Amino acid sequence: MVYLDNNSTTPVDPLVLEAMWPFFTLHCANPSNKHHAAGSHAAFAVEQSRSQVAASIGADAESIIFTSGATESNNLAILGACRAHAGAPGHIVTSAIEHKAVLEPCFHLKSLGWSVTVLSPDGFGVVDCQAVQAAMTQETVLVSIQAANNEIGTMQEVAKIGQLCESEGVLFHCDAAQSLGRMPIDVGLWNVDLLSLSAHKAYGPKGVGALFVADRRLAKTLVPLTFGGGQESGIRPGTLPVPGIVGFGAACELATDRLSYEPERLHRLRHSLLNQLQESHKALVVHGHPVNSLPGLLSVGFPGIDGDQFLFALRSLAISQGAACSSGSPEPSHVLTALGIGYELARSSFRFGIGRFTTDDDIAMAADEVKRVLSLLNTSLRNVSQKNTPS
Repeated sequence: MVYLDNNSTTPVDPLVLEAMWPFFTLHCANPSNKHHAAGSHAAFAVEQSRSQVAASIGADAESIIFTSGATESNNLAILGACRAHAGAPGHIVTSAIEHKAVLEPCFHLKSLGWSVTVLSPDGFGVVDCQAVQAAMTQETVLVSIQAANNEIGTMQEVAKIGQLCESEGVLFHCDAAQSLGRMPIDVGLWNVDLLSLSAHKAYGPKGVGALFVADRRLAKTLVPLTFGGGQESGIRPGTLPVPGIVGFGAACELATDRLSYEPERLHRLRHSLLNQLQESHKALVVHGHPVNSLPGLLSVGFPGIDGDQFLFALRSLAISQGAACSSGSPEPSHVLTALGIGYELARSSFRFGIGRFTTDDDIAMAADEVKRVLSLLNTSLRNVSQKNTPS
């Protein structure tokens, strides 16, 4: 099996697993029990990991809150910030191509009386900064725009959006789950107040993530969504999953170390795969921005091909049809639909996610598998056409 679904999730790096393993067994203490040496050791490991995560995004350690992943981080950022807003329900600005973990909390708030503006991107998936500015009103409490799209890879001008929000006194939240390890993240340069991360998108374990909160000690920024303990400054209570947090810290450190060369390698492999796919299907359509896009993510459409049959026929290749959390849905990707792509092409579009452990041989094998399936489907289509043609 050639695994090209790294934007859904990544395998845990062996070095990350090595760092985690002792905290499953030998160092198993609860980090909240600092009255004994074992608990203090676990607490030290958590704080060391907090520093590693913070360093990967240019933040201070005390600004990092550990969560169960980007979905919780997004919900905590959006719902928590809006619950902290005093007075009548306010206004939120977001975009039509955000992850469902951003859109659905916004729609939930809409059901509670909040006003929500959902901006449409251009055909490449770019959200216009001027549109963000024009959408803001005196009632705007929060703007939530992702750093890079999880389905098409288009990167947004988050620094400019953050600057606009800062000038208007509006909180800026950014979902950066897809960005960690694939592009530089600088919360200061981006002017973000809240930023969501997930370990499993960056070769760390599943079930752990983080929320960056600028001026974390200002309790007015967020109201917790859950209660029952004082962990994470009372913003996110619950016993900390030390092995996962240690793995997250190790993954962030590895990702930072590789940023100087890994994106270039991923770009090269993506270009190679695209060229080979275009040879197999001349009408191939590439989605997303041609330049400002995540390295390693390739979203393409195969006009005239039945997407369900295509996936069913694949034997040795793992790819996605839209976001993993929406797979199996009969509806086309909301991201592709927002780009103005029609139903048929959206349903025959796929995301190839190249990752850290992908090799040139993997790319060649993946291209051969796609070529085999396309040939199989085209032959089947010709046979059906001939059968239905009157003699």
